Amino acid sequence: MDKIPFWEETYRNSEINTFPAEPNGTILEFEHLLRKDSAILEAGCGEGQNVRYLAKNGYSDIDAFDLSDAGISKLNRLCEREGLRINAFVEDLTKYHFTKSYDLIMTFATLCFVEKDKWRHFIEDAKEHTNPNGIHIIHTFTNTVPASPDIAPFAVGLADEGEIIDLYSDWEVLQFKTYVFDDEHPNVPKHQHAVNKLVARKKASS
Repeated sequence: MDKIPFWEETYRNSEINTFPAEPNGTILEFEHLLRKDSAILEAGCGEGQNVRYLAKNGYSDIDAFDLSDAGISKLNRLCEREGLRINAFVEDLTKYHFTKSYDLIMTFATLCFVEKDKWRHFIEDAKEHTNPNGIHIIHTFTNTVPASPDIAPFAVGLADEGEIIDLYSDWEVLQFKTYVFDDEHPNVPKHQHAVNKLVARKKASS
């Protein structure tokens, strides 16, 4: 029997936060660059703490997808409970086809679960479908430290250090950070992840 990621169990419980309940701090840091009508996409949204925060704060054009049926079901349950409107749907990042352009595309700790050539293709496609002056927020796990036991069976696309910034040489890099942090989840021992965090803005057309 194939191993099942730990998050699949907690996604089925609306009373448990699989990941921190608060939105990622990078969103708060760069939210001032967005308009309330900005078109927003989160790839690998999980249970939706980031997009739910944005919806609660008046952003009205939000798409979010995840490979997990349980994660999207939980997000939709929470949206119904909280009176939020988010277009959340099940999708495989490797098969996703853009149908519009966005002002913000973000993904957190998702790319590492996709083969590297496929997540690199997604990044290039996402760049093509970003409006001028639109931004990307990318948090990706790197191979600076080994994948922790909880994700090792699934972490097929850990990035090399600095690899993500090389893909944005034609954009304005607003922030790039590299670090290792301690992490833990329900029923998962404390562990570490190495991260590259990138915030980049697409240059306006000349």
